[in-house]
Amino acid sequence: MERILYRLMFTCIGALWFLIYTAIPVGAIGIEAKASILMEAETGRVLYENNANDKLAPASVTKIMTMLLIYEAIDQERIKWDDVMTVSAYAASMGGSQIYLEAEERQSVRDLTKAIVIASANDAAVAMAEFIAGSEEAFVTQMNKKAQELGMKNTLFANSCGLDADGHLTTAHDIALMSREIILKYPEVITYATTRLDSITHRTARGEEEFGLTNTNRLLRRYSGITGLKTGSTSQAMYCISATAEKEGMQLIAVVLAAPDPITRFDGAVKLLDYGYANYALIAKEESGTTMGEIQIYKGKVESAPVVIKEQTNVLAPKGKHIVVDSDVRIDESLNAPVAEGQRAGIVIYTHEGEEVGRSELIIAEEIAKANLGDMTGRLFKRWLFVG
Repeated sequence: MERILYRLMFTCIGALWFLIYTAIPVGAIGIEAKASILMEAETGRVLYENNANDKLAPASVTKIMTMLLIYEAIDQERIKWDDVMTVSAYAASMGGSQIYLEAEERQSVRDLTKAIVIASANDAAVAMAEFIAGSEEAFVTQMNKKAQELGMKNTLFANSCGLDADGHLTTAHDIALMSREIILKYPEVITYATTRLDSITHRTARGEEEFGLTNTNRLLRRYSGITGLKTGSTSQAMYCISATAEKEGMQLIAVVLAAPDPITRFDGAVKLLDYGYANYALIAKEESGTTMGEIQIYKGKVESAPVVIKEQTNVLAPKGKHIVVDSDVRIDESLNAPVAEGQRAGIVIYTHEGEEVGRSELIIAEEIAKANLGDMTGRLFKRWLFVG
């Protein structure tokens, strides 16, 4: 009788796993997950997607937004790396992945941020949220505001760490957007995101105690060029990752949501990254400072001035064939003096087979002062001589 009950139990468990597994769609390139996306960071172009706008629980991938707001607060000098805070009882109570902070423990912004990025510490994330905004609730408001600014239209955060909560949902596409923002705007996050082992020091009433940090991203040991970024898993979210990599001068972002197990999660990210690097490349266009034409200057010391590329633009194109990228140079009709150095004067739009693949801003390279009476008189005299 006991054997029959055991067999029945294992049969039911097997059936349950089969139902879960078969409910997860397999993408066109073999990604076993509910949703996935591959995005090129510089252009923001989506190279592959499968159910990328489906709302799903993100688990600790949530912390990318928490990390973004931390680095933003540092950049705006609202907080400093060496600032020290007192951990609240609420922050210390967080379950799941944690560094076992204690209430009243004193910790620095640097060490808590390190614990969030490397070890995905929930307690550290909440402690930082409270330090930046006064409460986790206020910080979550900031998270949702930033999400809207980034165009994350299908995201609603309910906490700063990613523990399962009602309504705490996002999409693979939205995760790619916030991942792109942090690696482009605050690339220094990659230092912690690629650190495999580190430690912090707990300072409590008992004294000092070292605590080891181990990076949750197994791709650091597996994939050449990996630069981050964040893993996550809960019972509701299953296994998730936003993986970033840089090779051949191109940064890619691979997001996998709701994979059935950790190995499948990492395998999916590798497949996405391999697909991107095998099939696409960035083509460098005109360098910064390249002259693209001239613009008329009204009432200036000079009647016209060269217009140059502000910043070099790389355009994304498929590999494996001769790529023709057309340039549509659009210079403004004129500018009124005085003209400041770096003032906008037009734009170049790059297209491949009729589709826009990039654009560069055009600017004035040098300051141009307004013409005085003598300048205008001399200019009129020269014209009179020429006509004569």
